[in-house]
Amino acid sequence: MKKVFVLFICLVCLLVTTDTTEAKKVNDSTSKGKIVFIPHDNRPVSDEMAADTIRKLGYEVIVPPDDLLGNKDNMGNPENLWMWLEKNTTVKRSPSKLEQKRFHAGGKIWGLDPEIKAIVISADSMIYGSLVSSRKHDITERKLKERVANFADYKYRHDDAKLYVFSSVMRTPTSGENSGSQEPEYYKAYGYDIFRYTALKDKADAKGLSSREKKELEFLMELIPSAYLRDWDNRRGKNYRINEGLIDLAAKGKFECLALGRDDNAAWSQTHMEARHLRDYTQKKSAETVQNIAGIDELGLLLLTRAVNAIEKKQPVVTADYNWGSGKYLIPAYSDEPVDTTVRAQVQLLGGQYVDNGKNVDLLLMVNTNPTGANLGANWYSNNKKIRPDVKTFVSYMERAINRGEPVGVADVSFVNGSDNSLMEELRDKDMLYKLQSYSGWNTPTNSIGYALAQGVLAKNMKKADKDELLTIRYLDDWLYQANIRQMVSRQLSWFKEGGVYSELGSDKAQVELRATSLMHTFAVDNLPASKSDFIKKIRVSCPWNRLFEAKISPEK
Repeated sequence: MKKVFVLFICLVCLLVTTDTTEAKKVNDSTSKGKIVFIPHDNRPVSDEMAADTIRKLGYEVIVPPDDLLGNKDNMGNPENLWMWLEKNTTVKRSPSKLEQKRFHAGGKIWGLDPEIKAIVISADSMIYGSLVSSRKHDITERKLKERVANFADYKYRHDDAKLYVFSSVMRTPTSGENSGSQEPEYYKAYGYDIFRYTALKDKADAKGLSSREKKELEFLMELIPSAYLRDWDNRRGKNYRINEGLIDLAAKGKFECLALGRDDNAAWSQTHMEARHLRDYTQKKSAETVQNIAGIDELGLLLLTRAVNAIEKKQPVVTADYNWGSGKYLIPAYSDEPVDTTVRAQVQLLGGQYVDNGKNVDLLLMVNTNPTGANLGANWYSNNKKIRPDVKTFVSYMERAINRGEPVGVADVSFVNGSDNSLMEELRDKDMLYKLQSYSGWNTPTNSIGYALAQGVLAKNMKKADKDELLTIRYLDDWLYQANIRQMVSRQLSWFKEGGVYSELGSDKAQVELRATSLMHTFAVDNLPASKSDFIKKIRVSCPWNRLFEAKISPEK
């Protein structure tokens, strides 16, 4: 208690001193209330796009400035983030009954700003510094546990705060190439071997290995340098125990919800095994507010949506339908479960109700899976503009639903890291792009599903112009940039002077952004309605992480 009191006094001193770091993107005072959002890094989809979705509903969303959030190279600053949270959520006000009892206070006290309706927080940012830092840090376990304890301290001093927290179960990339240079250096050479090693460990833990698999595991343990395995296991062990600590806090009622996201993983992998044991631990602790779910980058928007639904006392009803072939049974890339399981879990996470074959729903989610069962990258040669028979049928179902007045959203997971060009051509030709409630086809399938669900259930409470702007950004990003322009610019990198490469543009960055912006204007004019031309003219493409993998698509102010 003495430690908490000293911390409280220090924070009061902090609050009354000169202002240091302002929040970014604060709206006017006519909002429905304030929601504080701390994402797990400053990528546009993690940060600005999620916050802007909620702003279009009339809320003031307060987000830390970029220099406090981690990125590809900056691992973030948890201590400053905790101070930022205190500064932007604490005011002097009358105490609640619980605070009167705790602090023996009859007058004013420092407590939660009453205008703040919810706080959505990335535990990765507050504990490690960022999502990337959680994968490659060397922070002591003692320091990490102190940061976990900060959640309990904060809740003690802000007893009426509604905390929605998301944390990653450390990922297991299938190879060094697929890690995107966001793992320790040795993963470039031994990434696939480490992935296979963990897959065999998972299978051994769950059901046992054949004699051949046992020999393969022994071979991998000899092949991979022991120092690398120790480093890998040590960091994963810390991550696992930190998530146990967060579950403990959830069991004590500190959070409205704790989402444990299974970062990039597979049906057999270390991530899958750890998540299984964390589920067991959650049940042991009777932590009913914890949800273990596939994916990570979409969790910020899903929890923001859950917070809004809780504030407005709404429970949106959602159903889903799928394309031909494997459909709902597809286990997509970077996931360990069928897409139907992911859809149902994400509906639950955002505070909704999933129904089978429902009528009068708040959203019909149409999930575009590849009929062959493949889940290749959007840069694959098969992602061409030829209209496939399955796409024609899929879009015809969608068209009939829209004509019946049903609200339709599309999760486009036929390809990874970009849209299905065949689907988009058909939607464009049928003049259906802006008859949808939502669309998403970026990065992993779980990411796409999460955005399509969240923006889809929220769209009914938005002005049409705001809903259409969200759709336009997704079409420019997922379809035009991710599935087409990115590949074109990648092939043209040799045109630029300094020899930038796909994953590190270097001093070519400015020229690459100009080229991407020029292509974007051309493609957008050719594919989007003329009514969007004024918006398109203002669009600029930038590469915030100095690589081609993701882009910031934003109108010039």
